[in-house]
Amino acid sequence: MCLVTGSTDGIGFEIARGLARAGCRVVLACRDRAKGEAAGSKIAAETGNTTLDLLLVDLSSQNSIRDAARGFAERYHALDLLVNNAGVALPTRQESADGIELTWATNVLGYFLFTRSLLEPLANARFARVINMASLMAYGLDLDDVEFKRRKYDGSAAYAQSKQADRMLTWAFARRFEGTTITANAMHPGVVDTNMLRTMAPGLKGRTPEEGADTAVWLATNAKLKGVNGKFWADRKERPCEFRGVEREEALWSLCEQMTK
Repeated sequence: MCLVTGSTDGIGFEIARGLARAGCRVVLACRDRAKGEAAGSKIAAETGNTTLDLLLVDLSSQNSIRDAARGFAERYHALDLLVNNAGVALPTRQESADGIELTWATNVLGYFLFTRSLLEPLANARFARVINMASLMAYGLDLDDVEFKRRKYDGSAAYAQSKQADRMLTWAFARRFEGTTITANAMHPGVVDTNMLRTMAPGLKGRTPEEGADTAVWLATNAKLKGVNGKFWADRKERPCEFRGVEREEALWSLCEQMTK
């Protein structure tokens, strides 16, 4: 069983389609039922794979995440693959239903809480993989001001901070998964022509969403990668990551725990 967040369009849709094409059973996790059903119908028609399901979840809402994870666990015993892909990049500062800056709430706390809430079905799988959508556009993490309450808000800076945090959380999860049947890896999809790119950088051209999804599908389905844990990937190659360090990663982990109580 594979679960892909943000799967109604862009990279997430292409990841879900690629997994369906590979014969996987896929659950599309999204906020909008109509868009999710339309995406599922399109994937089924194009791939011939009808083993698709829908899970409604707002990754910026902690109550929604917990409800969705409970619902998933009630329907399915095991989760073989979790792709944390859903994310936002916003030109102006906004807050989630929980009163948290929306980029941080979705891109970081969403990854953190959804993964933790699905640990039981992940552990029930024979081998499980967690893939986090990160980026080479990563910098500026300020653990004392992750919500830009003190700093002047900048959409690009908020996004880059969240992607640095996503990498660091991946290494923290990977460390906790050592000696288990679960692995965690992060990846960079490239500069991809999505709604997010068009919002943040109008006029900038990128690769297609299908090209952006390629490494994620490869990480998910390549048998040779079973047991590979705690790596950063781009274009199917391992890349170095400058954001490594147990002390800093654990400080981020503690902050995320505090913000998701």
